[in-house]
Amino acid sequence: MKIKTREELISVSEQYKALLDKQCKQILVCAGTGCVAGGSLDIYRRLYEIIQERGLNVTLELQEEPHGDIIGVKKSGCHGFCEMGPLLRIEPAGWLYIKVKASDCEEIIDKSIISDEVIERLCYKEDNKYYSMQEEIPFYKKQTRVALENCGHINAESIDEYLAVGGYKAMAKALFDMTSEEIINEISESYLRGRGGGGFQTGKKWSQVLAQKESEKYIVCNGDEGDPGAFMDRSMMEGNPHGVIEGMIIAGIATKAHNGYIYVRAEYPLAVKRLRRAIEQAVNKGILGTNILNSGFSFNLHINQGAGAFVCGEGSALTASIEGNRGMPRVKPPRTVEQGLFGKPTVLNNVETFCNVPQIINKGAKWYKTMGTERNYGTKAFALTGNVNNTGLIEIPMGTTLRKVIFDIGGGIKGGNFKAVQIGGPSGGCLCLHENHLDLTLDFDSLKKVGAMIGSGGLVVMNDKNCMVEMARFFMNFTQNESCGKCIPCREGTKRMLELLNDIVEGKGTLEHIEMLEELSETISDTALCGLGKSAAFPVISTLKYFREEYISHVVDKKCIGGVCKALMLYEIDKEKCKGCSKCARVCPVQAISGEIKKPYTIDKSKCIKCGTCMEGCPFKAIHLT
Repeated sequence: MKIKTREELISVSEQYKALLDKQCKQILVCAGTGCVAGGSLDIYRRLYEIIQERGLNVTLELQEEPHGDIIGVKKSGCHGFCEMGPLLRIEPAGWLYIKVKASDCEEIIDKSIISDEVIERLCYKEDNKYYSMQEEIPFYKKQTRVALENCGHINAESIDEYLAVGGYKAMAKALFDMTSEEIINEISESYLRGRGGGGFQTGKKWSQVLAQKESEKYIVCNGDEGDPGAFMDRSMMEGNPHGVIEGMIIAGIATKAHNGYIYVRAEYPLAVKRLRRAIEQAVNKGILGTNILNSGFSFNLHINQGAGAFVCGEGSALTASIEGNRGMPRVKPPRTVEQGLFGKPTVLNNVETFCNVPQIINKGAKWYKTMGTERNYGTKAFALTGNVNNTGLIEIPMGTTLRKVIFDIGGGIKGGNFKAVQIGGPSGGCLCLHENHLDLTLDFDSLKKVGAMIGSGGLVVMNDKNCMVEMARFFMNFTQNESCGKCIPCREGTKRMLELLNDIVEGKGTLEHIEMLEELSETISDTALCGLGKSAAFPVISTLKYFREEYISHVVDKKCIGGVCKALMLYEIDKEKCKGCSKCARVCPVQAISGEIKKPYTIDKSKCIKCGTCMEGCPFKAIHLT
């Protein structure tokens, strides 16, 4: 059914909200990529089967309204607590079950749905306390979810549920109650900065596009999230696709643009599927397309899939790819707001930025500025990964300290002591987190002062068993492979830097290698064509700044402090612990260990291939790395 007027939109929203309230229970199964990989769709199907077997009224769609109590079984977006998946939420109780298996489904239906009992063994436990309510779990309690508000709380594949929770009301408000200038003034007043990494003011970008005289303009959403360990945009596209669409429509109204493109990585098939379904639903409802709600405003939306090129996350390379050309950055000016997609003025924002827009239009800039810090208002989503106990997707107010993120939300360090965090993806900086840095606030300006950047929002925590030189080599290898090759500083410079880093981790490095790394870093940063090239050396620059002693150890002492670089590993046998059992000699594949029974054995370092088999097999733990 097409919605033809604003009044109909409000009426339908209220109708769907009433239907949602009539469902006596809802089971929201996390159907984000992580939980799907863990078997959540099997859980979803099994729950539906059991409810049918019990003879209960079950619905998969909001508009179904059989007689009696209705139980809804829904596929939600990512709940965020990825470490504990597959996840399942029971509404209206608000219970969250973790690490659910298909074999748990019968008990969930019998106890939690039929008998209203919480299943304690499926609840999160910390410090001998069970948490049944999702909002009380420390991982969630310390967060403020704005862009992620709907993820995990509604059916990710239903426009009806999005309408039921107030979806597209901001679009209607922008259409009928605000001029283009008023919309842009509200966004400008909120001081919403681009969440893709650059932090440019969204309102200023929109105003520049509105000021262009061209009649044809475009809205482009950058969903090309290519950073290792980052999955914020993916989760929003999967779990709140209508939020992305609504934000883009509002941008179109504000700038008088009538066409939009969402550029998504082809490696995100679930996000592509959900976005396509959402666009189709919005068109069928009359919310997308020609003459939206009889307002006279038309807006069409298209999806383009990227082929996995990291460089296409850069604006001009992205628009070139949509046009059917090779994704390569170009020299600026002209800027995208002047000559972007198809040479026309273009608004280019990322997924998270657009997800914030409906909230700001609905609740106002003053509300938005109650979160965050001066010039860094609102919230930011991060993918918290690495050596931390609670990995997952989080959203926090700008200005939250790293200490709170890592220890309060993340639950502390796993497998060792705290060492560092890598932030902002391959082109971010790796911060040395001694006590002063742990209290550093996560916002655009604070991170810039210490040589790092928010980037897309990847946050990789490392313990003291990590080698910072190897970490820099890993990211340089990624950046070098992903270089588009257009400019010499990036194409050749990153290749030379990777060769130097390879020498260092293989025990062939010298102090001259470090000097050359510093010179190349400066040259590339100053002369590369695009933003990705200019920041390609950041991991090396920041690790040299904060972990220089590790580089010195590699090239002078020929020792890897983290015990990671295989070429620099030295295995020693502790003579006091060795019982002379000969097991190490028997398992060594190259006969590098010799000795007499019941006497300490020795390792011939010239023969040792550093495979670690001896250390793993020693029953007395007499072999260690030096």
